[in-house]
Amino acid sequence: MLRSSSHPIYLDFHATTPTDTRVAQKVLNYMTESFGNASSIDHVVGDRAEAAVKAATHHVADLVGATPRDILFTSGATESLNLAIQGTVQHLEQSGTKPCVAISTVEHKAVFDTCAALHKQGRIELIHIPVDTQARLDLGQLEQACASGIHLLCIMAANNEVGTLYPMEKIAAIAQSYQVPFLCDASQAVGKIPIQFNEWGITMLALSAHKLYGPQGVGALVVRRDHRLEPLLYGGGQQKGLRPGTLNLPGIVGLGEACRLRAEEMAVDEVEIGKKRDRLQSLLQSQISDLVINGDPQNRLAGNLHVSIPGIPNSAIIARVRHRLAISTGSACSSGVEAPSHVLRAMGLAEPVVEGALRIGLGKFSTDDDIHQAAEILTKAVQAVKQVMA
Repeated sequence: MLRSSSHPIYLDFHATTPTDTRVAQKVLNYMTESFGNASSIDHVVGDRAEAAVKAATHHVADLVGATPRDILFTSGATESLNLAIQGTVQHLEQSGTKPCVAISTVEHKAVFDTCAALHKQGRIELIHIPVDTQARLDLGQLEQACASGIHLLCIMAANNEVGTLYPMEKIAAIAQSYQVPFLCDASQAVGKIPIQFNEWGITMLALSAHKLYGPQGVGALVVRRDHRLEPLLYGGGQQKGLRPGTLNLPGIVGLGEACRLRAEEMAVDEVEIGKKRDRLQSLLQSQISDLVINGDPQNRLAGNLHVSIPGIPNSAIIARVRHRLAISTGSACSSGVEAPSHVLRAMGLAEPVVEGALRIGLGKFSTDDDIHQAAEILTKAVQAVKQVMA
């Protein structure tokens, strides 16, 4: 039986994931029963809240291979990335340095637009490191950028559109050899692939709870203790003054629990997700002869399936499936913006491929039935559009 418009098949896990019910139960408890302000030191309610934050901090640190004192809680990866970039730039400016920042051409808008704004203000020099047609980086070009004397390198762990994975350990080693701080946007990767923050020598790492079955509106910035940042906000001095404000206790507990569960279940879940992705890809390829797979098919997120039907506008497909199937034409952060994806543009893809692009994202709650129904819905939609355009 096909899903109704009120319960479409959800295959947009890159945009956000549903909160795991085990996580949601913890969040509710810390909103209603075990609530408290972790900075209230005069009573046991505050003590209990502080203990819960400490426990969550350990869970986050354990998942990414960091130490608890490296963790700063934020409202999500966008805030984390802004704090990392702007905080680094402000600190360098205080010493009279005009920073030079290098980013890849396929970074998330939170990095791309932040750096563009700083560059427009005349506060930074900006270097763009290109990618190939599968969104892969040339590490030789990346090393050249580091050797040129940059002050910050920003490279994501996994692309939020085409799913291409980047060699964080190798990138960190190159950056370290030139003493360049390395900021990694790992929001699409945390909880899906193993990450070792300390062992690999990453300087800063951003993540969001809602990408790994936690609640929306909470995330973290992991910062190596010897990297200096200036705060963007001022207030009560919480979190060493780098991110002041009353801690979001329910959200932090939810993030911590989500991280604890991913540490336990990630390895098995991602294998199963990858199998379902491959099944969906095969079903679509068998029915849509001109289907194009975008990104690096050998090195991508297990749940990512980014496809194009050249010559078929993605808007026409979305219009036909949107009430039964939740997929997207690109990054959720760019929704409502009609400009073509900067990621696909940076990959140098042909115009018909860009215009026909669809992002499909599977997750741990995707079922075999979802896969077969989604393939049927998409295939019929493509056939219908082709008939109209014939």
